[in-house]
Amino acid sequence: MNQRISTVSLLFLTLMGLCVSLAKAQPTEPRQPVRTVTIPISIFTKQELKEGQLDEIVQADRLIVHENKDEQQILSIKSVGDSPLSIAFLVQEDLTSNFNLQINDIQQFIRGLPKGTRVMVAYLRGGSAELRQKFTDDLEKAAASLRVVSSSQFAAPRSPYDGVSDTLGRFDAMPAGRRAILLFSDGLDTTNGLNLASITQSFDLDQAILRAQRKSVAVYSFYHPTALTESSNSMLSLGAQGALEKLSTETGGRSFYHGFTAPISFTPFFKDMFMSLNRQFALTYLSTHMNKGYYKVKVSSTNPEIKIEHPRGYYYR
Repeated sequence: MNQRISTVSLLFLTLMGLCVSLAKAQPTEPRQPVRTVTIPISIFTKQELKEGQLDEIVQADRLIVHENKDEQQILSIKSVGDSPLSIAFLVQEDLTSNFNLQINDIQQFIRGLPKGTRVMVAYLRGGSAELRQKFTDDLEKAAASLRVVSSSQFAAPRSPYDGVSDTLGRFDAMPAGRRAILLFSDGLDTTNGLNLASITQSFDLDQAILRAQRKSVAVYSFYHPTALTESSNSMLSLGAQGALEKLSTETGGRSFYHGFTAPISFTPFFKDMFMSLNRQFALTYLSTHMNKGYYKVKVSSTNPEIKIEHPRGYYYR
């Protein structure tokens, strides 16, 4: 895939005008304690999502952030050209062997990322993530670090979400900016049994979501079966896909799958990924909530034709 992400000219705010309006809107009463929060957001028109093609210009009008239903002040919105991108590729070791047919497409995707993007590659096996390539801006080196999976059930991770949580700590060394994880997994956590409730409500899944939200990392999940999910009933695969979708939706990413079977090609998914990354921004706002706990977040636009993908919330300690 030779397609490259290009900086899109957005008229979604007229940032200077927004800053002026925000400044004027500030009350004259004594200042209250505040803290800064940064989250990843992706902005599209509903027509773009339907047609799968980005317009050159999108009018998003004024963006509004609510935290626990209280409107918050936006400080900045950094776009593709302003904010560096750090991406971790996580591959589950026990995926079925036809995953290996997709490696070339993944390599091409990495090579097509914008110059300056930092990429990490790791494989989820056993009880940990095997690091193949630490974060690097050498995209060719990162692409070359991909290898075939063994597809062995003995190499299956205890939970794929353990590896996600472990990887999130590696983003601490990265500069502030846009962050993402691309997770290739069947999404099945068997630590608490194989019933539908335990799969979609696992402790490891919830911990991965909270940590990703705290570190402003959007998780994009790509479903691919293992021997267990390929040979099992559809309800097991459905629950595993539901867990992946929950992880992606709650962190501001997106979930990709092709029924209960392995996708013939990841290329159509990567096309959507390019769209999402091309319209991804790092939004920073002032939170007026100082107590520890979980906070729901909603980002909206005064333009009803705009759709915004973002984390559903985050946990503050």
